[in-house]
Amino acid sequence: MADIAEQIDVWDGTPPGSEGWSHERVEEPPEPPFDFLMVRNVVRPVMHPYLPEKPTGAAAVVCPGGAFHFLNINYEGTEVARWLCGRGIAAFVLEYRVAPTPADRQGFMAQLEAHTSDRTKMAEIMSWVTELGEEDARRAIAIVRERAPGWGLDPSMVGLLGFSAGGRVTSGVALRHDEATRPAFAGFIYGVHWEDIAVPEDAPPLFALVAQDDEIAIDSCLRLFGAWREAGKSAELHVFSRGGHGFSMRRQGLPCDYWIELFYQWLRAEQITS
Repeated sequence: MADIAEQIDVWDGTPPGSEGWSHERVEEPPEPPFDFLMVRNVVRPVMHPYLPEKPTGAAAVVCPGGAFHFLNINYEGTEVARWLCGRGIAAFVLEYRVAPTPADRQGFMAQLEAHTSDRTKMAEIMSWVTELGEEDARRAIAIVRERAPGWGLDPSMVGLLGFSAGGRVTSGVALRHDEATRPAFAGFIYGVHWEDIAVPEDAPPLFALVAQDDEIAIDSCLRLFGAWREAGKSAELHVFSRGGHGFSMRRQGLPCDYWIELFYQWLRAEQITS
């Protein structure tokens, strides 16, 4: 639990778009069928900073996944942040807003099953909750950029790294931003993007990664990479034959276990970090 003790508020006061929300944040330890620390009912978005002793200047706002109903705060958050921090890259694990869920575990599990098994219901939820997540991520980038000099960071090297639903948050910001919120890079890790893709002229470099046997995200990753390529923007795509959805920092004895090394080498090749 100490891993996520420190935090930085993303908004001053009530975030726009969720006025009237009264549910309380829930933090649950690993419990079947989930093997990670789960955070849900995020009303007040925060960032948890991981600041290296010898920063290279680069920083990543890390957006965990969780079907927009919860956040996988370990495997897609703190473990990623610690790995990057150990290589001089500052990381900020973002608790962005997700759909409200029942406070009790049984009610939550029943709601999650009902929603995820109903494509129409999931589309309805994602049509509005993704906008809130995007706004939280844009604000997070702006905050890190504003405070970068005090942390020994380069304001121009602040990017996004998102997983699954967090990948959708990442792609949304990569496609829609202004000068203050444009990410320096976009890491789209088995992300899901269901909308039409209009790549902007100032699109950041894209790193997309997925497993071939991931029926949830494979098409989205191929489409996003294809759109960047067609627009003539810098993009890199990795497709592993196996790994499924949500492998994150887990070890499966497969090549996808080393995905983060590929991401790190890509950041170096793009001259985002040394």
